[in-house]
Amino acid sequence: MPNMSLKRNPMPAQDAKVRSRNFDEVALGYTEEMAIDEAARCLGCKTMPCVDGCPVKIHIPAFIAKIREGDFEGAYQIITESSSLPAVCGRVCPQETQCEARCVRGIKGESVGIGRLERFVADYHNTFATLPPVKPTPNGHKVAVVGAGPSGLTCAGDLAKRGYAVTVYEALHVAGGVLVYGIPEFRLPKRIVAKEVETLEALGVKIETNVVIGKTLTVDELFDMGFEAVFIGSGAGLPSFMGIPGESLKGVYSANEFLTRSNLMKAYRTDAQTPIMKGGRVAVVGGGNVAMDAARTALRLGAEKVYIVYRRSLDELPARREEVEHAMEEGIEFCLLSNPVEILGFENPDDPRDARCGSVRGMRCVKMELGEPDAKGRRRPIAIEGSEFEMELNTVVMSIGTSPNPLIKSTTEGLETNERGGIIVNEAGLTTRHAVYAGGDAVTGAATVISAMGAGKTAARAIDEYLSK
Repeated sequence: MPNMSLKRNPMPAQDAKVRSRNFDEVALGYTEEMAIDEAARCLGCKTMPCVDGCPVKIHIPAFIAKIREGDFEGAYQIITESSSLPAVCGRVCPQETQCEARCVRGIKGESVGIGRLERFVADYHNTFATLPPVKPTPNGHKVAVVGAGPSGLTCAGDLAKRGYAVTVYEALHVAGGVLVYGIPEFRLPKRIVAKEVETLEALGVKIETNVVIGKTLTVDELFDMGFEAVFIGSGAGLPSFMGIPGESLKGVYSANEFLTRSNLMKAYRTDAQTPIMKGGRVAVVGGGNVAMDAARTALRLGAEKVYIVYRRSLDELPARREEVEHAMEEGIEFCLLSNPVEILGFENPDDPRDARCGSVRGMRCVKMELGEPDAKGRRRPIAIEGSEFEMELNTVVMSIGTSPNPLIKSTTEGLETNERGGIIVNEAGLTTRHAVYAGGDAVTGAATVISAMGAGKTAARAIDEYLSK
């Protein structure tokens, strides 16, 4: 019998005051009973608008129908026909702007909790499944994948399912890309990423870590090694800064560095060998998901006060609503319609040995107002004359975007990039270099995990068509 409740089952979560001082996962997941009840809200629409909103085209009504029947493993098998990282997507995919935004139940109430159901199914499988995935019959072709992030892992998984011998080359010492260095433990536990990677390895994917393509090996050398096609999914790890005075002071981080030190290098541990600023007052400049991650991480590292400084209003904030709500619940203060113009440091010319010299003491900002829409349709922020104010701070984290690292382009002849450094590809993911494909943030600049996965799927399909001729 359908569940016609206008509201979805709420997600159980840690209490805000408790979770703000630990790195345990915030959302606790549905129980079996909650999952079945939520699945009963799905109308099973024949037109399946939710599938149209999914970048990897998961058959959403089919997997939800399996949940309704109590066949959780069957639901998992349907999801993995389209997605190589279901436990990841169930946690970090912005479903509210994609599949759930198209859900018919959302017209007169809340949409079905598709992401929450995907997470439940993946977690159930990872807890109870005992049989490894069946390796497909090898087809005799070899493909190299550069980067073990969501785009590269998706491309590798899809090709492995088709029988290709795939080797993934990862620059860091652990696979996962932004999933391990960028997204905090409290949003995406690293054991979840490790489990997803293990599943791909069970399919036959080989992963070589500590290999920097462009330094350790070049794309040309990969072809010399017998690979017939190369997919580049190296991400966008080059941070952007504002170019304002004071950005070179001690205590100013890019969000990439700040999160990498915490997530990958475990700076939050008492025995950590990597330094990071802890305590005091922290400002995170930016309004995206990465900014929310950095602010909430700073709080868990012991900050007394954390601010989000964003030049537009709350309505224009690009971060997921859930992440913004969690940040507010945890006590992070939003300093909106404000823009930094200078980072202020300690200066003591009488005693240059003062340890505070060259360190952050504050930030000067200007108030903004919203003018006419820009080229992207967002109202352009305009500085209000005479509205400058200062914030007392110890740490500033810049979270205003990233661009692709130029290393691969500079070492690969015939690979063209655009003015932002993104690799130029056609609709199939093919670059300007024969048999070299690319996708994800290396092409688009910083974007979502699921859009990177969609690009990996597109390229895998194109590579298969090319090598099957």
